[in-house]
Amino acid sequence: MVQSFLTYLQSEKRLSANTILAYENDLTQFLGFLETTFNAIAPEKAGYNEIRYWIVQLVEDGLGATSVNRKIACLRSFYKFLMRRGIVKSDPMIKVKPLKAPKRIPTFVKEADMVRVLDNEVYADTFDGRRTRLILELFYGTGMRLSELINLRENQIDLINRTIKVLGKRNKERVIPFSLNLVSIIEDYKNVRNREVENKGHGLLLVTDSGEPCYPVMVYRIVKTRLQTTTAERKSPHVLRHTYATHLLNKGAEINAVKDLLGHSSLAATQVYTHNSIEKLKKAFDLAHPKA
Repeated sequence: MVQSFLTYLQSEKRLSANTILAYENDLTQFLGFLETTFNAIAPEKAGYNEIRYWIVQLVEDGLGATSVNRKIACLRSFYKFLMRRGIVKSDPMIKVKPLKAPKRIPTFVKEADMVRVLDNEVYADTFDGRRTRLILELFYGTGMRLSELINLRENQIDLINRTIKVLGKRNKERVIPFSLNLVSIIEDYKNVRNREVENKGHGLLLVTDSGEPCYPVMVYRIVKTRLQTTTAERKSPHVLRHTYATHLLNKGAEINAVKDLLGHSSLAATQVYTHNSIEKLKKAFDLAHPKA
């Protein structure tokens, strides 16, 4: 049943590989709990009480509300799948409520820090230096995800119209415009790469020194190293995505446009980036309003 569910998530729901892996881990953990606590009761026999007991145990083990809620969402999808297949007659998740999780404000890099990192710091006049610069510029200049950047092919980039076609979550395609200065950075990188690195024929823009596709740990390490001089609490590719969205909104970009640029399916996911704009409005109110 679990394998059928995971296949369904991949083929019909078109979830990302990372999401499917997380669901698989959650279900494996749940099945292990049923085996050790309830004498290996089958998941279709588990009811509200067994599920609630698992959630309580997760909380007592110190798991955060956000992580627990992800596992609840996994079980909710799993039992809906079993309902549609006629394997269970009633949904045991109906009475299960998500935990209250604290609102997390996205970490982002200050504008002055980004200007310094991209424009004032020195990048080696080598293939590695050009690749590092391009990775940072693409993250900050387009807001794309790590997986989107690694899988970015050259034929997805239109240097004349300055747009990039990105294949995002659930295979949704979106077009992202980019600035004029990024054109020369891309061309310079490609010239050096074509001259110094073996062409493996995969068509990807970013490659390792041996011409193989870049991998997540490599890109994460590059970004983290370059952001060490900034004041951002966290230093990762996703922080640059947060930074892209936050800076756009701070400069007056319309939130629905930012939603489309990020590839969000709902506006709620984009609204978390308005935190800094709201703080500025509060300060303006406190300084200017007679009743403040």
